[in-house]
Amino acid sequence: MGYRNAQEIFPEGLLKQIQRYVSGETIYVPARDERKAWGETSGYQQYIRERNEKIRADFSAGQGIEELMDKYALSYDSIKRIVYNRRETAMLKYSATLSSAKAYAEAGKLDAWIHLYLNEEGRNIPFSDGLKLFDRYYISPAQFPVSLFTRCAGPEEEMKFRIDKDWWEHKVKELEKVIPENDDMPPFMVHYADGEFELNDGNHRHKAYENLGIDKAWAIIWITEDAELDDFMSKYGGYVKDCKIIRR
Repeated sequence: MGYRNAQEIFPEGLLKQIQRYVSGETIYVPARDERKAWGETSGYQQYIRERNEKIRADFSAGQGIEELMDKYALSYDSIKRIVYNRRETAMLKYSATLSSAKAYAEAGKLDAWIHLYLNEEGRNIPFSDGLKLFDRYYISPAQFPVSLFTRCAGPEEEMKFRIDKDWWEHKVKELEKVIPENDDMPPFMVHYADGEFELNDGNHRHKAYENLGIDKAWAIIWITEDAELDDFMSKYGGYVKDCKIIRR
C-alpha cells in the first residue's frame, strides 16, 4: 500500500496539529461522502486481516508476545488483542472459571483458555510464554485427588518458588472464605512428568483445599513427551476417560 509524506500535503500549522495526535505512523484519510467500510477501497482492511493471521500463526507456532512485538512493531496490548481475539470464540464467553475452561475444551480451544487465564487473572505471562516454546498435550479438566499434586510454591524452604509467609497465609485464608461459596473455581494447571504431578498454577487454592478438607479438585494436565502421555494414561487414564486431549 503506497503512502505520501504529510509534509508534501499539509500546511505547516496543520501538520503540527496532526503531530500532536499521531507521529511516524501510517494513517488513513477517508474520501468525502465515503460509503464503503473503512479501508475497503484502499485494501487496508485486507492488509490488516492478513497481518493478524500471520501474527496468530506465529503465536501458535511458539513465538512469544515480546518476540512478536519486535517483529511486527506493535505494542504488547495490540499483540495480545490479536492473538487472543475473543470474537473468534465469542460464544465461549471466557471467564476464569471451570465452566469456561470446559467450554473451551469442548470447542477444541483449551490452549486459548489457558493462555487467556495466565495472561489475565493468573498474572503469569512467563509461564504462558514458556508453554508455547514446544507443542504440548493438554487434557481437558478432570477431577483428581488433591493429594496427587505437589506444590511448587509456598513459604517452605524446599519450594521452587518461595512466597512470603504472611502474604501466603493471608491469601490462603481469603480463599478459604471464597471456595465454599463458589463451585466454579478455575481448575489447577498441573505438569505431569517422570511420574509426578507438579502444580504450576493454583498453589494457594491447593493449600486452602487441604485446610478445608476438600479431597478432590478439577485440574488441567499438560504433558510434553509422548512417552510421558503413555505413562500417564496407563496409570491415571481412568480419571480422564471422558476428557479431550489436544496437542498445541
